[in-house]
Amino acid sequence: MDERLLPAIWSFCSSSKFNAEVRKLNQKIQVANATLVKVPFDLAHWTQVAAEKYPNGLPKPYTDDPTQWIFHGHPCASVVWDEDTKWTAFGALRADPSVLQVAVARLLGYRWPAELDPKMDLSDESRALVEKCDELLGFADKDGIVSIPAHRGEPSAADRLVNLLAAAYGKEWSNDRLMELLANADHAGKTLESWLRDKFFTQHCALFHQKPFIWHIWDGLKDGFSVLVNYHKLDSKNLENLIYSYLGDWITRQRQEVATKVDGAQDRLAAAEELKRRLELIQIGEAPYDIFVRWKPLEKQPIGWDPDINDGVRLNIRPFLSVPDVGKKSAGILRDKPRIHWEKDRGKDVQSAPWFPLFKGDRINDHHLKLEEKQNVMEQ
Repeated sequence: MDERLLPAIWSFCSSSKFNAEVRKLNQKIQVANATLVKVPFDLAHWTQVAAEKYPNGLPKPYTDDPTQWIFHGHPCASVVWDEDTKWTAFGALRADPSVLQVAVARLLGYRWPAELDPKMDLSDESRALVEKCDELLGFADKDGIVSIPAHRGEPSAADRLVNLLAAAYGKEWSNDRLMELLANADHAGKTLESWLRDKFFTQHCALFHQKPFIWHIWDGLKDGFSVLVNYHKLDSKNLENLIYSYLGDWITRQRQEVATKVDGAQDRLAAAEELKRRLELIQIGEAPYDIFVRWKPLEKQPIGWDPDINDGVRLNIRPFLSVPDVGKKSAGILRDKPRIHWEKDRGKDVQSAPWFPLFKGDRINDHHLKLEEKQNVMEQ
């Protein structure tokens, strides 16, 4: 394709006119590619539009949307389109609801793809913000597990998050700014800690299209054990660390408080011990608390908690939602239930697919395997 046509094509495709023309041809939610190439395109008109809108050419990619691959990763800085210069520029510091979400993700050690790929095509401003994110790396938790209450000698998650936000905003940080962020996150007049406990995970699921990568694990009590976990770092070793170090230390502390008759300690101890039992079910991975991946043969199915991140959140989160609930119905040990299902996927598998004989070509996800089945095939 002649790249000189790109500004005109982009001007058309990014306009409301394009959507209107598509809908004249097809009103279905899903529109086939064959329909898109039938949309009438006035090259002369859109070339003129592009010349006025992009006299300096098309800008390099930029976005402040954290759901996008090219997001720069900075919690509050922004890149905008400057109508005066007809080019990208640094914008005002943001205070929209995504600011707290990005800050929490950074606290848990998550980094965006743009930060990890120096060759990614980005606007100069976006690349500068990627580099500015290096200043925030020191705030990231090393193991990707952050306790919401102060625990194991670490400050509370709220205190750690405030320190990260203060560094991100610099001179623009204040308590008023924090109140503004909480108000924009539907938590006006309340504390950052209560937002982390009560609102963060639900909003995280909504922002990231019900595919959460920061999980809120808790024991069901408002003043009980409650941690945020970076799913990308939650391997078998880190789950063991969560159970026997983080939760184990909490249980020891509650036993001490029971002995000294601290109010509520007995309830906290009971809830924590129940949470430990549920986490151990996930760690062992016996059905129905196993991970089933329909495109993998039996010998490649995970044994116990040994997730392959590339299999996706939808499959790997299932054991955490399948254990007995501690709070919300069908949420298991998570603070809320993402809108995730394990129903049959669309389409049919080819005959060479590993589970074709059992499912007759249906793409079944709602299936469980006993440990014995997987262990036997590994021993053969």
